Amino acid sequence: MIKYNYFDNTKEKQNISNIRHLAIIMDGNRRWAKKRNLPSFIGHKAGLNTIKMVIEESIKSDIEILTLYAFSTENWKRSSKEVNSLMDIFYESIIREEDNLIKNSIKVKFIGIRDNLSKKLINAMVDLEKKTSENIKLILNIAINYGGRNEICNAVKIICKKYSQMSLDESLSEIDRLNENIIEKHLFTTGIPDPDLLIRTGGEKRISNFLLWQLAYTELWFTDTYWPDFNSEEFHNSIKDYEKRVRKFGGAI
Repeated sequence: MIKYNYFDNTKEKQNISNIRHLAIIMDGNRRWAKKRNLPSFIGHKAGLNTIKMVIEESIKSDIEILTLYAFSTENWKRSSKEVNSLMDIFYESIIREEDNLIKNSIKVKFIGIRDNLSKKLINAMVDLEKKTSENIKLILNIAINYGGRNEICNAVKIICKKYSQMSLDESLSEIDRLNENIIEKHLFTTGIPDPDLLIRTGGEKRISNFLLWQLAYTELWFTDTYWPDFNSEEFHNSIKDYEKRVRKFGGAI
């Protein structure tokens, strides 16, 4: 097992970034494995080491929130063999890494719809969230069975149910007051700032239904490198590139 070195003060500290929230689409595990004539689950397991590296480098860079796209609502279309192996990897990783996450003060949150997940996996997710709820070094959001459109639909359903319990006049009044802030409060990411930077590995240049609402003004950075080969040097190159950009948020400088 790879141990984290987040608090190893003997190492030279990396330059502090201006990024509060980093989001990553971890793409390329299957193609990495195929290139080596290996089964896809080997690629997914190889990607776990990259996750550990990214967590460590994020903390060194004083990034407060890290959101990882682990499994989308569309990934159920893959073969049952691959889906089952992924679910096993998720469960085993939660159990294996629990002590390290607690020791290094990492708060874990799982975002997405849990209905299609196994009871065993859901219980492990809930247990890890509870055990890390007071941690403050890094918020680690893991998106499992997540889709951006699904998230927005889910928020709208919750709001509509609240309005349906009111009188007609009250509900009409609340509808008139409906705004972006109210919708944001019902998203899975409520209470945290939108991502400053999105990294996508694997060569594709799209966001694939990930954080559709939250990425409105996020800076995007793409690399052809497959996720298992994504290293600390490239991680910091993405941050350096971000630091050169001027964020206008629709306005003028």
